[in-house]
Amino acid sequence: MGAAEKLLVTYAEYLALERESGLRYEFVDGVAYAMAGGTPTHARLSAAASALLFILLRPGRGRCRVYSADGRVHVVARGNSYYPDVSVVCGPVEAAPNDPNAITNPMLIVEVLSEGTELFDRSKKFDDYQRIPSLRHYMLVTQEARKVEHFRRNDDETWTYSVARDGGAVELHDLGGALVVNEFYEGEEQE
Repeated sequence: MGAAEKLLVTYAEYLALERESGLRYEFVDGVAYAMAGGTPTHARLSAAASALLFILLRPGRGRCRVYSADGRVHVVARGNSYYPDVSVVCGPVEAAPNDPNAITNPMLIVEVLSEGTELFDRSKKFDDYQRIPSLRHYMLVTQEARKVEHFRRNDDETWTYSVARDGGAVELHDLGGALVVNEFYEGEEQE
């Protein structure tokens, strides 16, 4: 979570804090953490992930929709709320019982890794995300290299890890195709 400002609050106070301040906070174990600003690279990779998923899903023809980092995801089993970089919901959005603006049923979540959040994204946040019954895919996009990590939930509730690098692709058969790693990084010089 880095050096972001944190405040101990109830969930109702957290929602009021966001409304009154106009800022975004993640709510984790009773603490509201102010969201720090990102880098241009982080913003570009998040936008690329959104665009690639939008093209893959073609929302006008299907049942899945892509949401930006403004889409709050609530983990009902833990009571925590996050702002993933990108999320996908297939079917109608299901809102949290205590928060009509929080999504509880994402099928896919993407986080762009940064130095300050990588450990949290890989540990506590992923542990929470695994408690979302609808979640089938968790993707981590690396800023320093052409690399996308993919965790896929299996029918027996275990998770399979794969990594796609320069020239590879992340297979999303249940969503209609694959995401080519190099397309996340288009316009960048290769290292």
